[in-house]
Amino acid sequence: MYRFIVGAFLFINAVGFAQETEEKISWEEENPLDWSLFQGEPKLASPFHAETNSGISHSFSVKQSDKHIEFDFDVRSFFIPAHSWVKEGERSEYLLGHEQLHFDITELHARKLRKALQEYKIGKGYKRELQNIYKKIQSQSHQMQQKYDAETGHSLNREAEMEWRQFVKSELEKFKDYSK
Repeated sequence: MYRFIVGAFLFINAVGFAQETEEKISWEEENPLDWSLFQGEPKLASPFHAETNSGISHSFSVKQSDKHIEFDFDVRSFFIPAHSWVKEGERSEYLLGHEQLHFDITELHARKLRKALQEYKIGKGYKRELQNIYKKIQSQSHQMQQKYDAETGHSLNREAEMEWRQFVKSELEKFKDYSK
């Protein structure tokens, strides 16, 4: 199961970032998820054994002078322990791998957003254009998360699960130049 957190838009005319109030763990290839990070209260009525709560945060900074526009951005994929959970007795390496892949899909789309922003040429309507770029990639991420769960039967179809793991691994490699 997966829940996507929509990152807030932050358009800044000077450098600055919002304070984070809730623990968020950034995606790192060398630090995969482990069950101790799933600290949320399990939803006992849910038909699912676990849920990963992850998302993409981003900020944009635009500085204008008479002859120059400077554009900077920060994009991060994150996991929220307090809203991620696993039911008692359901912890397995296989299920953890399924939940990790949800987080990996989030990171894949963070990389796609970094690529799009790196290629973006800032213009007069930049606020709307940047918002549209984010919305498009967020929508793609949500659709991929839904497709992943549908095709794997929320991890029950092991063959499809392994195909998805290979696919996402290759996609992350394809966008490695846009990792943080």
